[in-house]
Amino acid sequence: MTDGTRTRMPALHKELLRIAIFAVGVALLLNVLDSGVALNFVMMALYAALLAQAWNILGGYGGQFSFGHALFFGTGAYVQAIAQIDGGLNPWLAMPLGVLASAGVGVFVGALSFRYGLKGSYFALVTLAFAEVFRIVALSVPFTGAGVGLMVPLREGFGNMQFGSRRGFALMVLGLVVLALLVTCWLRHSRFGAYLQAVRDNEDAARAAGVNPFRIKLGAIALSGGFMGAGGAFYVQAFQYIDPGIAYGAHTSVEALVGAIVGGMGTLWGPLIGALALHVLADLTRNLFGQLPGINMVIYGVVLVLMILFAPRGLGGLGRSVRELWKGRKK
Repeated sequence: MTDGTRTRMPALHKELLRIAIFAVGVALLLNVLDSGVALNFVMMALYAALLAQAWNILGGYGGQFSFGHALFFGTGAYVQAIAQIDGGLNPWLAMPLGVLASAGVGVFVGALSFRYGLKGSYFALVTLAFAEVFRIVALSVPFTGAGVGLMVPLREGFGNMQFGSRRGFALMVLGLVVLALLVTCWLRHSRFGAYLQAVRDNEDAARAAGVNPFRIKLGAIALSGGFMGAGGAFYVQAFQYIDPGIAYGAHTSVEALVGAIVGGMGTLWGPLIGALALHVLADLTRNLFGQLPGINMVIYGVVLVLMILFAPRGLGGLGRSVRELWKGRKK
């Protein structure tokens, strides 16, 4: 065992222990809560965290900013719905298909983008364009329900992934969040993750060291797309409905990227912290202003600008950012 392995292993064990404590703690909380409102709040906060974690794999660890992650969300959601409605497939079997389809779309978009060296704003615009193309196609073809959308039949029961209360859905999305945490933890301590972060920091230097940036980024977008697709599949089961505006709309993409950026990109817990903070803020906004159209997007934009200006490391690195800002003023 090398010295590097000795130093990494304790850190890995600590992170796994924290993930286990988080999973058990939230599960116990969900079993104690009786209020439907409280259960729905926890479920939606965890759902937002899943989207932010998915974006963080590609944007935070890979450095490939996407403005169109709804592309993968919508694909997973539609595959989940169509597999049940037209294919008569059990939802537990449909979900892996949705995840694989979203990962496949990620590989397709990544192959086109990374093969020609697109990155930065160019890559962000490509993902946004693909999301819009998929939205227009979903509005036009009959098997997606066109503009009407698709309604998943109500067949309440664990075997049909339709639980009697929000508690069941909250526990389900908790499992997905924990899985995303474990994959992120693996990224932080694996060779693939080290290669991915090397490509993010300096692609030319990584290539000179023998890393294949194309393959590494392709793997990252497949992982990121797969988790986003799982979020879409979960949404369909929880709300039993999907349409092109929900599936491929800008709101989903914004929610994913803002949660990760506000919490702290390229960190294990940052996306979860950011998603929770934004969800609390969104609920407070709804209570103060009611269902004012577009208010959430305005709030997200303001928060994003403030975080970039004053706390670029996100909420997870807020203490360090404040200390540096204070030192800068003293000088």
